[in-house]
Amino acid sequence: MGSFSIWHWLIVLLIVVMIFGTKKLKNMGTDLGGAVKGFKDGMKDGSTEADGTKSPAGQVANAAAEKTTIDVQAKEKS
Repeated sequence: MGSFSIWHWLIVLLIVVMIFGTKKLKNMGTDLGGAVKGFKDGMKDGSTEADGTKSPAGQVANAAAEKTTIDVQAKEKS
C-alpha cells in the first residue's frame, strides 16, 4: 500500500462530482469560504478588543444603564 497517484485522485474527484454534482459542490465551497472569512473577522475583532479599541461588553453595560429597553412580558403581567 503506497501513496496514491494522480490517477487515483482524479478517479476520486470524478466520483465525488458524480455523487454531489457541481452545483452542490460550489455551494459547499462558498459556505466554507464564508465560514473561514467570518472566523478570520472574529479573530481580528478579538485582537482589537484586547487592545481596548472595541468593547461590545461596554456598549451593553451603557445600554443597561440608560434603561431604554422594555420587557414586554413584564409589562403585560402587571
